[in-house]
Amino acid sequence: MATTDNPLRLDSMLCFAVYAAEHAFTRFYKPRLDALGLTYPQYLAFLVLWEQDGLTVKTLGDKLFLDSGTVTPLLKRLESRGLVRRQRDEDDERLVRIFLTDEGRALRKKALAVPLAVGKALGGKKEDGDQLRDALHVLRERLDAAE
Repeated sequence: MATTDNPLRLDSMLCFAVYAAEHAFTRFYKPRLDALGLTYPQYLAFLVLWEQDGLTVKTLGDKLFLDSGTVTPLLKRLESRGLVRRQRDEDDERLVRIFLTDEGRALRKKALAVPLAVGKALGGKKEDGDQLRDALHVLRERLDAAE
């Protein structure tokens, strides 16, 4: 590790470490998600929908920290591929709910390879990944609170 005596040294910046890690994740995930025919944001949307189908567009966006202007085109592309179905809420037509199709649900089985590959890249130590994830959650929460 680099010394952090100089607060303006690139390698002492937490933001750069997160940024560089994000780029490493993008490079790592790309071929695996290409095999599924998904972009990273689409994959994240599926992770949410595999947990809870039938969410509103707004709820999905909130869970992913994305606005509806980003989520709607993403969902339209998935719908055109037959992976999800958008439907107006029966009780409140202002709301649009997202439902997985059979093909969208079936994609889950193939997607299991992605977290398994991440675990393997971490040396098979689940607790290492859990600690990193938890630390990043704390970082995000603290930064949000400091705004």
